[in-house]
Amino acid sequence: MTLEVSTDPARLDVGLIHRWLSEDAYWAIGRSREVVERAIEGSLSFGAYDDGRQVGYARVVTDRATFAWVCDVYVDRAARGHGVGKALVAAIDATLRGLGVRRAMLATEDAHALYAAVGFAPLPDQHRWLLRTYEP
Repeated sequence: MTLEVSTDPARLDVGLIHRWLSEDAYWAIGRSREVVERAIEGSLSFGAYDDGRQVGYARVVTDRATFAWVCDVYVDRAARGHGVGKALVAAIDATLRGLGVRRAMLATEDAHALYAAVGFAPLPDQHRWLLRTYEP
């Protein structure tokens, strides 16, 4: 596998990303194409490519100065186990460090070890953090 990670939005296969998220990602099942497009437009996106074919995607919502939320990290099922997720997370980490971001957050159901490898850890002061959810 010849892997490359890019933040060039022109390279993103939005149709493929929409299919991955809306049909296979537990956190985004049923997400509309319009919502995926708006999310991409408002975020810093990372595409992972094997010989030019997109095999992974990740999105970072950030002010590019102080805070980032890492989300929608997805690796094509056929490419899993080949370091695509690690490459995406390493590229995100390097980019956020380069921007001088002080705090990045994410939520995961099953990939704690992947993110721990670049320094993510459970919230040490959970009592300070609050969450507000909105119904669709």
